[in-house]
Amino acid sequence: MNRRPTLLAALALTATAALTLSACGSDDDSPSKDADEVVGADTGGGESASPSESAAASTDRPKIELPPDLELTFEGGETGDPVKDAILADNAERMRAVDAAITGTDPEGKALAFYNTGEALQAAQDWVAQFEEAGATLTGEARYYDREVTLTGDRSATLVFCADESRGFSKDKKTNEIHKTPVTKNSYVLYNTRLDKNVEGVWQTSQIISTRGATQCQP
Repeated sequence: MNRRPTLLAALALTATAALTLSACGSDDDSPSKDADEVVGADTGGGESASPSESAAASTDRPKIELPPDLELTFEGGETGDPVKDAILADNAERMRAVDAAITGTDPEGKALAFYNTGEALQAAQDWVAQFEEAGATLTGEARYYDREVTLTGDRSATLVFCADESRGFSKDKKTNEIHKTPVTKNSYVLYNTRLDKNVEGVWQTSQIISTRGATQCQP
């Protein structure tokens, strides 16, 4: 029995479920994701923020490569505060790491484990596994903007940002069919994340809450 069409349909209907994490570390509780749009497209292959010099100096970071048909753009990568810049950079790499695992450019998920921790890591790994089971990958573009960091301690912070996922979609690995959907208010997402600095100086994502269709993220 060929389950791939069913799996692809299910994937399309729950595209936010495992990529975005709730405050308790479980998956996002807003399963109303428009069909086949990329979340966090998550996570791309184009221009994106790289780790700041101060962040990069703390430890060796995995090189993340993404396919040429997937592009992520991160706005506002430099604040003038080296700590906040490091947080923004590591968050951007986290988003790219998820997509690298989904698209197969990081099949072992090394970058995924590097930039996520705890239940956030488990949820991201589960999401990657769903794409693999469905025979799907990612394509298109996603833009991250209005990124605001608040330090909550020496080793913890919150990062709130918006995502424009209107041009990101899932793609069938075998047929290369792109599952496009119309742009709606739910193509724009508000993310509220927590990051914790580990002993190696990496700001790992531990929690994410998403609000799809948030007013403050609408164009």
